[in-house]
Amino acid sequence: MKSIFLAGLLLPVSLAFSQHKIGTPDVVSYSKNTYNAGTANWSIAQDSNGLVYFANIEGLLSFDGSYWKTYPLPDGSMARCVAIGRDHKIYTGTQNGFGYFSPGKNGRLSFTSLVPLVPASLRSFSDIWNIAVYKNEVLFRSRTAIFRLHNNSITVYPAASGWLYMGQANGQLIAQDVKKGLLTLAGNTWIPLIKEHTLPQGFAVTAVTQLGKDSSVVATLKHGLYILAHNQLTPFPSGNMRTFINDRILSCSAVNKDWLAIGTQLSGCYIINRQGEIIEHFSRRDGLENNCVLAVLLDKDHNLWLGLDNGISFMAYNNAIKHIYPEKLNEGAGYSAIIFKQHLYIGTSNGLYTAPIASPMQDLSFANGDFTPVTGTRAPAWGLFTVADHLLMANHEGAFEIQGGTAAPINTSAGYWNFLPVADTGTVLAGNYNGLDVMRYQRHSFTSQGNLPNLNAGARYMVAEDAHTVWMAHPYRGVFRIALQPNGNAVVQKFTEQDGLPPLTMNYLFKIKGHIVVTSGQGIYAYNAATKRFAPDPYFRQLFGTKPIRYLKEDADGNIWFIAAKNLGVADFSGPQPRIIYFPELNGKMVSNFEHVYPYNKYNILAGAEKGFYHINFEQYKKSNHQLNIQLRSVNAGGQTDSLLFGGYYPEGRQPAPRIAYHFNSFHFEYSSPFYVNQNSVEYSYYLQGFDKGWSAWSRKTEKDYTNLPAGTYTFAVKAQNNLGNASNVSHYTFTILPPWYRTTWAYALYALLFAGSLFLACVWLRKLFIQQRKKHEAEQQRLLYLHQLELEKSEKEIVKLRNEKLELELEYKNSEIASAAMHLVQKGELLATIKDEMLRLKKNFHDEKAVKDFKKIFQTLSAETRVDQDWENFAIHFDKIHADFLGVLKAKYPHLSPAELKLCAYLRMNLSSKEIAQLSSISVRGVELARYRLRRKLQLPTETTLFDFLLQFSSAKMEQ
Repeated sequence: MKSIFLAGLLLPVSLAFSQHKIGTPDVVSYSKNTYNAGTANWSIAQDSNGLVYFANIEGLLSFDGSYWKTYPLPDGSMARCVAIGRDHKIYTGTQNGFGYFSPGKNGRLSFTSLVPLVPASLRSFSDIWNIAVYKNEVLFRSRTAIFRLHNNSITVYPAASGWLYMGQANGQLIAQDVKKGLLTLAGNTWIPLIKEHTLPQGFAVTAVTQLGKDSSVVATLKHGLYILAHNQLTPFPSGNMRTFINDRILSCSAVNKDWLAIGTQLSGCYIINRQGEIIEHFSRRDGLENNCVLAVLLDKDHNLWLGLDNGISFMAYNNAIKHIYPEKLNEGAGYSAIIFKQHLYIGTSNGLYTAPIASPMQDLSFANGDFTPVTGTRAPAWGLFTVADHLLMANHEGAFEIQGGTAAPINTSAGYWNFLPVADTGTVLAGNYNGLDVMRYQRHSFTSQGNLPNLNAGARYMVAEDAHTVWMAHPYRGVFRIALQPNGNAVVQKFTEQDGLPPLTMNYLFKIKGHIVVTSGQGIYAYNAATKRFAPDPYFRQLFGTKPIRYLKEDADGNIWFIAAKNLGVADFSGPQPRIIYFPELNGKMVSNFEHVYPYNKYNILAGAEKGFYHINFEQYKKSNHQLNIQLRSVNAGGQTDSLLFGGYYPEGRQPAPRIAYHFNSFHFEYSSPFYVNQNSVEYSYYLQGFDKGWSAWSRKTEKDYTNLPAGTYTFAVKAQNNLGNASNVSHYTFTILPPWYRTTWAYALYALLFAGSLFLACVWLRKLFIQQRKKHEAEQQRLLYLHQLELEKSEKEIVKLRNEKLELELEYKNSEIASAAMHLVQKGELLATIKDEMLRLKKNFHDEKAVKDFKKIFQTLSAETRVDQDWENFAIHFDKIHADFLGVLKAKYPHLSPAELKLCAYLRMNLSSKEIAQLSSISVRGVELARYRLRRKLQLPTETTLFDFLLQFSSAKMEQ
């Protein structure tokens, strides 16, 4: 086996660079601003779930396809190397330390140092540069010692003069010591593998990679590559070795059984084969973040990760889709492509390029070839067509025939779009900017006969209905049916909205499945020869719906390639039922309004892009059966503050569902599928059992929020699928939201106590209330009784008042009667006095004695009537009856009053005037005034009190007594 392998390697090789592959894998680069960590990434590893880890200058860096996460080391040092152990721990070498990351109870990675297992006297060592997982052990290399972890104990192997490298390949653990050379571990001892004196001066191993069953490739910093087989070291047979020596190899990894990826310090990454030929070379010009490749990893999907001195790059090396860049600067947009006579022609915005295809290959992207420009084609090459075994090019500057590496002009009066041969008539219709040019093919050459008259629309879209009828369309001017006449003229019929077409805006013409169809923003319309009208086609409507399709292309297998809303897709008819397959990795990368798809065969589909072309191995793409693995990356509970519940890693023995306080009832879930080749094709669906009614619609969103969830137990489930229908497992996370404190058992017990206490207090309160109500009722009754008494008293007072008022009225009436009587007496006295005076005057005139005698008798009678004293006594008796013995009481209180003064008081009490009193007393008014004055003095009345008021008050006081 050894001799056969070496014979294959020692074949003569070219001393120059080999040709590059036509197709190059997609390169995705991540800057430090993207992953938000340090610049340098020294080492790369991938775990069983597909997550990728980087030993970064700021700690351990992880990536799951959607989220970057950094896990700083406790002492703040940088991570120098990383490896995944068979126990799934993430072993990390640091500055003067080493240990492992493992998930804690909340699923977040935390670092455990293994330095405490090292004897105290050996704990002073330099950076850990290499980690090797060998059998069930993990070994860590520093410059001064190698530390061997086994059964939770550390064995230390001090360096004889300095450990330069450690790694494994082909079941061997290999290390290099400065003086002892290459060593291998046998049992518990390092034994020589390649002695140091057989190695070149300054020989420093940087990587050892298995290549074959019993051979390995040894990469060195300054001496290039070597083959290690059966303990013999042989220089790698490559004419490019000087390049590797100059560029300094830092890392190496197998790409497949025949190819190697070589990471260099100065020139990026090389892909070489067993013969040392350079298959590909990737540098900053090709999209790498940096040309210094510190680490190379071939992941589980056989794609490459590059850890750079400043950044990270990913190469989708095993992808069915690759780039084709005909220009070194990768600037030209791809407009047309064709394979003609073992050459691939690529038409771009900068002209036409060609590359030879030396031998037929199933996948042309792996063909070796360098593109060269075709002379005379620096303008945009819109289309490439084969007519009568000739290659024609429709160019911005005219119509050309490609002859070898040169473009021969046919007509340069206008720009041309396409060519359409008309059956076997020797006529070729060429669509140009101004209309339709009629060309004749005679004697192996093409001649232009000028444009058809009366057709001044650019003929960019053109198809043949039969040998004498062609269709032409202009996106804005309409669709035309052109019937060619034997005399060279043509009958042109224009179709518009009146003929069943949608509005004449962005209508494109194609021939698919034998049908003349027009695509629009409202779906696909087909021409009906019987009705001579266009109508929505039921077949295409069922297949595509009403998608705004603007490009269609049918391949040899009957599949229909299309562009819808800047997305490339294909209707695949290879199965029992047609299915629509999209290529989300190419979304938005096609040349808008100038889309072109060249389906050479099922292994080679070329699609024009904004930069060059994409090559699609459709057969490989359909067979891509990537097992998607869904990862729940974090769960955060939010309230007034955020709390990390789950950090993305399940600890050994899954923890029971966390019980979360009610005020943390808002949740944020992050999830991802580590499908790095085409993360854009992955869609996710989630379901919160206990809250959602069912699974959500598929979406590319990798996070979900729930807010204000009620108390209860929930299970969050998430799954993924890609555009080919490959489905993932379902990831679950169960949690319980505790009820708020006012709904706990203790709260309900407290509620019961409060309720019982409330009942007791209510009874006490009701009893007190009853007593208070009773007292209030009694008080009210007392108040009502009091009010009743008051009413009675008030009534009595009212009665007394009425009675007094009645008495006063009676008194006034009797006073009035007395006053009337007194006035009568006065008047009577005045009358009698007048009569008496008259009689005295008449008496003097009488001489008759009898008459005088009679006169005397009358005079005596009148004198008798004037006895006032007797009348006064009667008046005083009657007055006292009315005024309750007023005069007697007054006499008793004021005994010094004379009878005349008492009489005066009686007259004053009756409110008689001085004149009336003078008449009753037979004195003058002046005498009455004088008598009033004397009476005031005896009664000792103040000047402000009248005699009437005093006597009235005295009378009232007497009545009250």
